[in-house]
Amino acid sequence: MKTRLFTAFISAMLLAGSIIASAQKRDNEDWKQKMQSEKIAFLTMEIGLTPEEAQNFWPIYNQISESLDKAMFETFNSYMELEKALNDNKSDKEISKCLEKYLTALGKQDEIRENSVSQYKKILSERKLAKIFVAEEKFRRQHIRRLREMHRN
Repeated sequence: MKTRLFTAFISAMLLAGSIIASAQKRDNEDWKQKMQSEKIAFLTMEIGLTPEEAQNFWPIYNQISESLDKAMFETFNSYMELEKALNDNKSDKEISKCLEKYLTALGKQDEIRENSVSQYKKILSERKLAKIFVAEEKFRRQHIRRLREMHRN
């Protein structure tokens, strides 16, 4: 259930990020680059990677992140299809297909996360592996607070 909440929240973050950054393509690229740079610095510090660990960690992390981004995009799209099918009062058969597609997309995200653990274990201790997940959550929450503050002001 936590994974599904995390997935839903990440999808919302992606949507919020795309709304904020949709004014111009260049602004979007700048925003993504800035976010990525902040995330790299934050995770490196929080996890406490040595230079050798960082050299082995980041290529794997980037590959996993890219796979997760694609899976989250698929999840978001399948969610939108499911919602549209419900709103358009489609048949139960069509709704069932949309629901199955959505659940499959959620499962793919879970699978990517589970597989990432075995990849990380090859280069990091259990402690640092756990720190990855904690640091990602801290980073996500930090940016949620920033978005909320931006909307208040």
